[in-house]
Amino acid sequence: MSLQIASLNSGSNGNCYYVGNAQEAVFIDAGISCRETERRMKRLQLDIKKVKAIFISHEHADHIAGVRVLSKKYRLPVYITPGTLRNCHPGIEHSLIRSFSETAPIQVGSLTILPFTKSHDAHDPHSFVVRNEKTAVGIFTDIGHACEKVIAHFRICHAVFLEANYDEDMLEKGAYPRHLKNRIAGPKGHLSNRQALELFCANKWEGLGLLILAHLSRENNKPETVDQLFRQHAGDTKIFVASREQESPVFHIMAEKPGHIRREIMQIRLFE
Repeated sequence: MSLQIASLNSGSNGNCYYVGNAQEAVFIDAGISCRETERRMKRLQLDIKKVKAIFISHEHADHIAGVRVLSKKYRLPVYITPGTLRNCHPGIEHSLIRSFSETAPIQVGSLTILPFTKSHDAHDPHSFVVRNEKTAVGIFTDIGHACEKVIAHFRICHAVFLEANYDEDMLEKGAYPRHLKNRIAGPKGHLSNRQALELFCANKWEGLGLLILAHLSRENNKPETVDQLFRQHAGDTKIFVASREQESPVFHIMAEKPGHIRREIMQIRLFE
């Protein structure tokens, strides 16, 4: 059975990723408004009523801005760690809050969500792998460096949303103050294009059919730079760069046919 995946938005202005099968789906983060989430789901012809839960990776605003309204309107349980909840005020109804930790997978219908801790400047940040029978999709963004946990989970995935936040030269030569540059490039900041490429090249396997490069900086990166860089090393893996302004196509990921990815909906333009 395949998984359908899409980026509804990816960047410091808001992050929301859809992963689902024919029966149910989950959102990983809810960083755009409920109204905009609904609009993008409708354009993709995805049924929001199939979404059964929201998983929050950490407390930064670009990952939680839409969670209160979205969870309330659709009565969606929100999986969030106690540490993350203590360090933000998302306004989620108490009855909709669910805790999780990396010690136990979470079952949402036939989907299994595997959380694990990551290196980022938040209180209790996590990344996720969503599994459906044999198929696994990873959502790995907001990562200061590729630790052993990231690498181990990357190696089991048939599709990955992977952060490629900044070009190192653009960041260094840009207008950001030194303390912000150090934060972004530090071990609890974000992955650069080079770091993401090294992770990909060292750990890709024959079953990795799709790599979606995500969470690109507006000021310190360019989609065309990322696309060109990764395509040189992609081999049989399809490359797509997620937008911070619009939704991606819907991709079907099928583990039974390694490397086989079908686009359900095509975009007119890849880059804005």
